[in-house]
Amino acid sequence: MRIPYVVSWSGEEPKPATLITIPRSGIAYTDECLLDRDKHGVLWPRVPSLPGRGRPEFGKIHPLRQRRAMTKLLCAICAGQPDHNDQGTLWLVRDFRDWPNWPEGMACSEPPVCLPCAQLSVRHCPNLRQGYAALRVRHSEVAAVYGIRYRPTLPFPTAIGGDIVPLDDPALRWTHAAHLIRELRGCTIVRLDQHCGLGVR
Repeated sequence: MRIPYVVSWSGEEPKPATLITIPRSGIAYTDECLLDRDKHGVLWPRVPSLPGRGRPEFGKIHPLRQRRAMTKLLCAICAGQPDHNDQGTLWLVRDFRDWPNWPEGMACSEPPVCLPCAQLSVRHCPNLRQGYAALRVRHSEVAAVYGIRYRPTLPFPTAIGGDIVPLDDPALRWTHAAHLIRELRGCTIVRLDQHCGLGVR
């Protein structure tokens, strides 16, 4: 079975880093360098990318590979190009269609997929066994991060909890990111069996 590109491996141990409070500025590492932040100024974990080292940890997403896949719109499983047609790019997501207006405007942390990997995913991914939907998405904009928010206590910040924080929110500078979030627009729910013999559950 192919191990998804965005899955973490047990050998990818985070590098030591101490968070401190910079008054009126946000959180920072004591020995921060340019690579610790993205182009939005968001602070990310120092986790090496060593896929294949150790064993796959299927319930844990690698923050930097997830960010790369979401930034470049790569398939979450093989890191190749996701499937795209005139209806948009293919995404596999948990099925929450009972929510009003779902999936339009959904905040999504899962990267898109190609058709062969979509077929593998619905057969083997435990989360998708609980119900999934295949979407064609015309527009997806990087809109937020998911991470741990902090409040400014000295000398070290105090964790508040996990939250989705929009990129235009002042709380972003107090957030230690874990996942990049795209907002999905122009969504159409499709049946995978039109392409590869699998239906929406």
